[in-house]
Amino acid sequence: MASIRDFAKRYEADCRYLNQFFSGNVSPNNARPVLEIFTARSSQEMKQICRAYSSMYRQDLIQLLSQQKTTFAVIPASDPLVSKHISILSGSIAIRVACLRASEPCVRDADIARDALFGRRIDGDVLVEVVCTRPSGEVALIRQAYQARYSASLERDVSSRTSGSLNEVLLAFLGSSGSGYHGGRVDATMAMCDAKTLYEAVEISAARVDQRSVLQLLRHRSGDQLRAVLASYRRLYGQELARALKRKDGDTSGGGGGRRGESSSFPGILRAALRCAQLPERHFARAVRAALERGGGAAREALVRTVVTRAGVDVRRVNQAFAAKTGWTLESVVRNEFGSGGTGKSDDGLTGDLLVELLKLA
Repeated sequence: MASIRDFAKRYEADCRYLNQFFSGNVSPNNARPVLEIFTARSSQEMKQICRAYSSMYRQDLIQLLSQQKTTFAVIPASDPLVSKHISILSGSIAIRVACLRASEPCVRDADIARDALFGRRIDGDVLVEVVCTRPSGEVALIRQAYQARYSASLERDVSSRTSGSLNEVLLAFLGSSGSGYHGGRVDATMAMCDAKTLYEAVEISAARVDQRSVLQLLRHRSGDQLRAVLASYRRLYGQELARALKRKDGDTSGGGGGRRGESSSFPGILRAALRCAQLPERHFARAVRAALERGGGAAREALVRTVVTRAGVDVRRVNQAFAAKTGWTLESVVRNEFGSGGTGKSDDGLTGDLLVELLKLA
């Protein structure tokens, strides 16, 4: 078993390779470990590497990554890591992948949420994704990281930048992350009672969903408890809650930022959020499919965000869900969008190879 000293030595070696890269001294013989650092290290290991780099060189690794512009080197075709060759290039998309991988997950997600709120447009889909696919404990850490990085409250920014049903659902999920309960214990009796409450709010509540009752429940249930509620609903009523919400969805306006085929009405936004919480792999598979249909740069952004954030979490299940609907693998889509290092598009090739390696993480 590796000792603490062995791990420290490996982190130091990683830092030396990265420093050579930033100094413009990467050669064909040492370019391969640079790629491995961003694809074979866990999130916790990347955290230790960032700390070691700061200690050794008095520089912030993520900040250095964002500053890179043109340095690159090539790995020979004989290298077993990738087919043909791979370019180590500091370019826009490849560097984005590296930055996302180097960041702590909560910091990475805080940055993604910030961009969704203050980027070129408010991206309600990405906000729902970040807030609803992560476990309650992780969302609490995201809120803390957001506060630390931007001296602002994520809840307040969501409240001021979004509106309508999107605003209400996001704030309810954020409220549940701040309840202080993030354990894995589930109260089966409470789940059964909550399922009945949801049935009354959705199926019995006249023509519209009883939003107040639903939101009140969401604010006080952890992710694990909510999944138990949805499972109880299916056992009691023989169908998913999402199906009942779809019937109630009148596709009225008021989502305040939604973009895909989801309705912007309260039932539509809630259905998307519950899908994220209950079956995140289906959400991400759907997100990539929808981005491919939109075309342009949407597919690339969705692939980067999906592969990087789900690598080591459930990326294989995302791949299975995507293949079940399309007949394609995520790797084939990545290669189609980015090519490989041998296509002559250096930055695209590197991005493709980085993502393909990340798809192998369980």
